[in-house]
Amino acid sequence: MQQPNAIRFSSNGASLPAHVSAWIEAQEASVVTISSADELMSIGLRARPRFVVFDARRNPESVLGALKRLKKDSYTAVVPSAVLCGKKNEDLAEAFDAGADEVIRDGMQTPEAVRRLTAMLIRSERDLVVHPSTRLAGTSAIEAEIGRRLALGDYFAVCYADLDHFKEFNDRYSYNEGDRVIRILAKLLHDVVKGTCGEDGFIGHIGGDDFIFIIPYNAIPSVCGEIVATFDLLAPYQYSEQDRRAGYFFGKDRRGHLDRVPLMTLSIGVVTNLRRTLTSARQASQLATEMKTYAKSLPGSVYTVDRRSDDRVTPQEPLPAIRDVRTIGENE
Repeated sequence: MQQPNAIRFSSNGASLPAHVSAWIEAQEASVVTISSADELMSIGLRARPRFVVFDARRNPESVLGALKRLKKDSYTAVVPSAVLCGKKNEDLAEAFDAGADEVIRDGMQTPEAVRRLTAMLIRSERDLVVHPSTRLAGTSAIEAEIGRRLALGDYFAVCYADLDHFKEFNDRYSYNEGDRVIRILAKLLHDVVKGTCGEDGFIGHIGGDDFIFIIPYNAIPSVCGEIVATFDLLAPYQYSEQDRRAGYFFGKDRRGHLDRVPLMTLSIGVVTNLRRTLTSARQASQLATEMKTYAKSLPGSVYTVDRRSDDRVTPQEPLPAIRDVRTIGENE
């Protein structure tokens, strides 16, 4: 049985205004009408719907109580929820206080109501592709941006940035301090990429301490060079004075062994379409991940650029020996 991906919640089964019903039908959603808050939560937790329309024109206390339950749970709270209410200002206030994302008052003109409902979905979709802690674009937006640049045919670079020794820092200083470091890195990446490339630069947050930024090919040295240099200036000041002066602290590595843990550094793996043909966002991501892994094997904060061509090295073959730690596939 197909799971509903939209819900109409009503306590008495009254008909919706014609323009609201038409808008729901235009979304081509599989809609179910329910009147039980328990059933609402069951459906919402099992298969998060695209939207819920709450009809609070009658028996608002019961309907808004169900809305409050939906918005209380972190998993279902992101579901776009519109409330149909009476004409009074108190009705509007109560609906928003209960957690409504949009409110359609009884008697509202059709064009305004439709625009408000559509804007609600647009806001929701936009917010879901943004990482909540840094407000940078998330994974789906990153893939879409790579695909967009591939379609344009311009030369560009996909850069995968990852912190070294971040887990050990997190374990020693707490996850709150770790989150603060991630926000510092996010701001550094944003300021350098946008400051250098303007609208030609893109920054995304995969999650944790993993970031992707996309820049024009010729901006690699200036952008990546400034990022690693600035991070090396900032990183020591995230530690206590004792750890900063020592340049390390004793902690457990990923295998649980007690050892000297160096201060955090930044590794950036870079892949471009200058010498090889990139055919998909997935391929670009895989190559950037490969380059990031190689960068992490080198000491200090570095960026490594894949300069291999289609006819020289395939992604599955071992990385060739190099002289310049910042490039792969050149000057072997």
